[in-house]
Amino acid sequence: MTTQSQGLHTHVLDTLGLEISSGQCPPGSVLRTDELAQRFDVSRTVIREVIRVLESMHLVESRRRVGVTVRPTETWNVYDPQVIRWRLAGADRPRQLRSLTVLRSAIEPVAASLAARHATAEQCAELTERALGMVATSRGHQLEGYLEHDIAFHRIVLNASGNEMFARLGDVVAEVLAGRTHHQVMFEDPDPAAVTLHVRLAEAVREGHPEAAERITKEIAVGALHELDVLAP
Repeated sequence: MTTQSQGLHTHVLDTLGLEISSGQCPPGSVLRTDELAQRFDVSRTVIREVIRVLESMHLVESRRRVGVTVRPTETWNVYDPQVIRWRLAGADRPRQLRSLTVLRSAIEPVAASLAARHATAEQCAELTERALGMVATSRGHQLEGYLEHDIAFHRIVLNASGNEMFARLGDVVAEVLAGRTHHQVMFEDPDPAAVTLHVRLAEAVREGHPEAAERITKEIAVGALHELDVLAP
């Protein structure tokens, strides 16, 4: 696929993904290849490639003599990072953020407890480095820099748990954190209490205190839910 084709593919995929996830194309809607090719002024090959991606996410299904049909919401792969990104870009953002944050609150405390038992010296050092990076970017409206450290911090915790299922949720958590930042569901500077909790979590993991790690992570989750109450009620 040429660079130009890739650009067209991305544009069509993002447009249709957003329309489906936002309900603009509700379940049961039929998308016809010829009409889509004409609408976007692209080849049917590009449209077929896009449809294949949407099918892999279970957003649509192709039926002979019917066309491409939008599937019911409950069949979607809601853990797919791109699906999460599209849903967070829509009007249903507050509910999506809350749903994903509740998921995090159920998973990450357990992962942190396991990390305190299994983290390697290298992972502990990386966790401390990222926590200090969060401190350094927590003032002066440096949200993009803070986001980079925040995402890396939580990936390390999930990976250090030693549980491959938890580790695979790193992309999901990354999309939640990025969505909060990019859609202004964050204070201009992060909550100092939350920053401090991340530093304490790094210490608990490094010192091998699973109960403390789990408790601190629960506090982080409670704080994140409280922020949503304020910023995305």
